[in-house]
Amino acid sequence: MGTLFGTILVFLFVFGILVFIHEFGHFFMAKLVGVRVEVFSFGFGKRLLGRRKGPTDYRISLIPVGGYVKFLGEEAFETGRILEPDSFMAKNRWKRFLIIVMGAVMNVLLAVLIFTIVNMAGVSVPEYLNEKPVIGWIDAGSPAAKTGLQIDDEIMSINQKKVETWSDVELTIGTKPEKLLALEIKRGGTIIPVELMTEKDKKYKFDLGYAGFYGKILTVIQIVTPNSAAEKGGLKAGDEIRAINGVPVYFYKFIQVIEKNAEKELEFDVVREGRPVLLRITPQRKGQVGKIGVQPVMKSVEMKYGLIGALSQSLKDCSNMAFALLDLIKKLFTGQASPTKNLGGPLEIASMSYSFFQLGFMKLLWFVGFLSLQLGVINLLPIPILPLDGTQIFILGLEGIMRRDLGPKLKQVWTQIMFAVFMFLFGFLILNDLVRRLPHGWKSLMPF
Repeated sequence: MGTLFGTILVFLFVFGILVFIHEFGHFFMAKLVGVRVEVFSFGFGKRLLGRRKGPTDYRISLIPVGGYVKFLGEEAFETGRILEPDSFMAKNRWKRFLIIVMGAVMNVLLAVLIFTIVNMAGVSVPEYLNEKPVIGWIDAGSPAAKTGLQIDDEIMSINQKKVETWSDVELTIGTKPEKLLALEIKRGGTIIPVELMTEKDKKYKFDLGYAGFYGKILTVIQIVTPNSAAEKGGLKAGDEIRAINGVPVYFYKFIQVIEKNAEKELEFDVVREGRPVLLRITPQRKGQVGKIGVQPVMKSVEMKYGLIGALSQSLKDCSNMAFALLDLIKKLFTGQASPTKNLGGPLEIASMSYSFFQLGFMKLLWFVGFLSLQLGVINLLPIPILPLDGTQIFILGLEGIMRRDLGPKLKQVWTQIMFAVFMFLFGFLILNDLVRRLPHGWKSLMPF
């Protein structure tokens, strides 16, 4: 019950920020261009409580899955109708455009601000992500293994786009499940072209690309279990593993070496507080594999920037995330990505919000920025059948080209269609969130 209550509170905190900043954008610009705001609501449906100040009713409504700002005269579709000077439809198209677009703009600006703050405060990231993409481990039977890639191969480009770090590689591979990719590999000073067919990564519930190669990821011991083989051998939390029996060992191979050498003494080359240490540890047999009683993690570094550097990195992060989102949307519309595996609704957002909350405030703040950027980008898309700001921008653009407003009946029908699509999508997202928690997903609903 405590976890459920905490999840609800964190979700309301996260969603409240996103909704408020978006609707405040509309509200602020409306005030700036002289449009009367009648309602500023968090949530939809019946008014629960609120306060009227001036011409505006600030309220909290029954269904807390969004919010809205209602302008005077925004539904005045009839031609020839006399409009008050501070009515929404009394303003020219440019001013109406500014009001509509400012919600999404505020979400994007919030994301840039949050990522800048996070980058200035310092963020812990795996060290290898900013290193050259030199392969240090290949999963057996993976696409990389089938293609013939080797340890120490350096990835130079993917689909003719240069990659400089593992971060570039993982972003490219992750957004391209089950795709044939053209790689350029540097091996012993020679550039070799390689074609690699990615697979879907089964470790995640969302569709992410999987190639099966990893960098030279150094291993750090996070936890040592009391009375374990590791503790008896002198291994301590914070130790950095460099080699076992004289052979360099990276993160994924470290676990494999331990498991394959039950009851065999191993010589560990360790770096402790900058000094080399040599330890002898014998893995205990647990079932069919060896264990030494540690929790290993990837070596991380603290990335901290000054104001200009933090802002620059923030803009780069936002750009990468935005293009990844647009690529996913394109795949959803072309049938290349599954909506059941790649879309999350309120329940999924609530669950992820609580997970980030457990990792600390800065992680939760980063997640708010991530969601805010997505909300901003999606609301700028001119998809005519979705009830988004982009649809209103599309209509304004269409009217600008025709140099006249669309007919009142057409606008009313258009609005009704968008509402029906919204209700369908909202219902699907809720159902998808629930089904995702069943043992076999959507297959659990099949009678045979």
